[in-house]
Amino acid sequence: MSAPHVSLPDPTHLPNLPRLPPADPSTSPVTGWTRAHWEAVADRLLDALMPYASPGLAQYRLPGRPSHSGPWSDGLEGFARSFLLAAFRIAGSGGRQTPGLIERYAAGLASGTDPRSPDHWPPVTDRSQPMVEAASVAIALHETRPWIWDRLDDRVRQRIADWLGGFLGAVVNDSNWRLFQVITEEFLASVGAPHSRAEIDAGLARLEDWYRGDGWYTDGDGRKFDYYNAWALHLYPVLWARIAGPRADPLLVAGHRARLRTFLHDHQHFFGSDGAPVHQGRSLTYRFGTTAPLWAGVLADATPLPPGRTRRLASGALKHFAERGVPDERGLLTLGWYRPFLPVTQRYSGPASPYWASKAFLGLLLPADHPVWTAPEEPGPVETGDVRRALPAPGWLLHSTAADGIVRLVNHGSDRLPPPPAAPDDSPHYVRLAYSSATAPETPPAPHTGPDNHIALLAPDGTPTGRGRIHPLAAEGARAASWHRAELPGSGEGHRIETVSVVHGPWEVRVHRVDAPPGTPVREGGWAVADDTKPPLGRTGPGRALARRTDGLTSTIVGLHGWLDARAAVAHAVGANAYGHHSATPYLTLPAHPGGTHLLVTLVVLSADPKVTGDPEVNGEPERNGDRKKTNGDPERNGGRKTNGGRETNGDRETNGDPYARGSGTRIRVAVSGEVEIRFPDGTRERVP
Repeated sequence: MSAPHVSLPDPTHLPNLPRLPPADPSTSPVTGWTRAHWEAVADRLLDALMPYASPGLAQYRLPGRPSHSGPWSDGLEGFARSFLLAAFRIAGSGGRQTPGLIERYAAGLASGTDPRSPDHWPPVTDRSQPMVEAASVAIALHETRPWIWDRLDDRVRQRIADWLGGFLGAVVNDSNWRLFQVITEEFLASVGAPHSRAEIDAGLARLEDWYRGDGWYTDGDGRKFDYYNAWALHLYPVLWARIAGPRADPLLVAGHRARLRTFLHDHQHFFGSDGAPVHQGRSLTYRFGTTAPLWAGVLADATPLPPGRTRRLASGALKHFAERGVPDERGLLTLGWYRPFLPVTQRYSGPASPYWASKAFLGLLLPADHPVWTAPEEPGPVETGDVRRALPAPGWLLHSTAADGIVRLVNHGSDRLPPPPAAPDDSPHYVRLAYSSATAPETPPAPHTGPDNHIALLAPDGTPTGRGRIHPLAAEGARAASWHRAELPGSGEGHRIETVSVVHGPWEVRVHRVDAPPGTPVREGGWAVADDTKPPLGRTGPGRALARRTDGLTSTIVGLHGWLDARAAVAHAVGANAYGHHSATPYLTLPAHPGGTHLLVTLVVLSADPKVTGDPEVNGEPERNGDRKKTNGDPERNGGRKTNGGRETNGDRETNGDPYARGSGTRIRVAVSGEVEIRFPDGTRERVP
């Protein structure tokens, strides 16, 4: 079974993409999409921009909230990012199918670099947004060299080189922006224009500083792990090598290729069976841009994936958004995820920012007879079996389930914070305990925060503590661990919360050791589920709560240990979630921490598999003698017996004064030493010291 996770239109009729070709089930038995579908989507996106073009075709002033750089820069962004898409379309067809695009972007280049033109571009200056856009222009010029650059008037070429040359000696943000300088100056070198080899080499050397092993980079100093690994830190070295050619150090190129190959072993696991990428990190409005490294791996001969799987993953992501209204009825990519939704954006996001998704069309550079376009599609990893994968470099743990096609990411390592002494700051897209391909974090207006996938101490006025800086401890096998310091407002004192997550199938057990003043309330939330059709159903019982959508996607939280007298509740919200207008989060609140270090053990489950989510109360099945019928093939019913100095508890009855939600099927035993033994519903056992 594969849950859609959001209300779907008729998948055979996508009104926002009116000229899609018929599906090809023989070549693409999973998605039905082929190269012709990619070309049709590219053409739709490019055609839809024309009503917003400036007179000289150098800017695209799209409707929407301007970025902090202002409309002038935003207009350049519209040109540069769509030029990237146009370049892949032009080069992919050998210039034969796209004469209109060639003329259009050649005219824009001439007008944008002419200081006398009313729609000329802002200059490339220190730390300015045009630095980002200059790199896209440089890539597009390189890939379309025979059709655009080589045919431009010498005066226009000189003006372009002068504009791109603003990078020389300029101050660049110390992050993935260093690669924009590398790309742009390497293009200048390729056309014999002034450039600095020292600046190119310094940018590439800085990338080495950020490598954390196993194919993972942090985006600048600190622990900044997200999709910038996909659409920047791995992608730009591949594109740089294409521009540099024989000027590139072959050993450096080989190293980049090896890292990309290693990264793709992990990256392929970030897509659900419905094509949705895991919803984590910033700039999520780039959407299917997450597929860029899949194509880059093929272009650079640096992929471990069979060609049919590469296309299945990439086409699955593009189709996922197409089925959910992307692009919109005008053919535009909006600031959001599915519908317009500004909480997934940043201050630098302008109306044309989503067109960095153009990088997803990199595969069009591969010839039509390449195996990546002709080989039969192969299922993605989530479709062939349950997966559990530890990623030590970012401090993550992935676990996915074939029954519902959901990928879950447990986060014990990425907080997007600069190194100390930078002050802690919470972003819901970085500091949650978990993310998935079927959900998004709650993002209510500041200063409010959702309870989802977070454990917090509560101040007297109910204000929750943040997670702040994450201190990773381990990510190996079935578990990942970290600690953070929870600071109660006004106290000036931090309290350590150490968490170990243990995963198996759809289940995650969190073992928390929580330090807090006596009497402090403690709150923990499960996953937020959301939909546009109606509010999710909420149910609570002793020590447990759940939120369920009409399609069966269910978020459950169960207090397994330490939640004595806990209050179970479901928080409902409107307009706070990228996945739907209505959202709901189950959570537990411990009324009073006993003081010192207190052990809390919690089960959280996100699943659309009826074998996992079945709940007699929700499904209308009556309770039998105060207990529910046992599921998952686990015959044991009796908990609460003393075992080796500890006690075994389960989800079926109240034991030793602690409430345990009936029907969870997950049992724990806490030894005198503090060791926690977990028994999952299928009998699998794990121990946490």
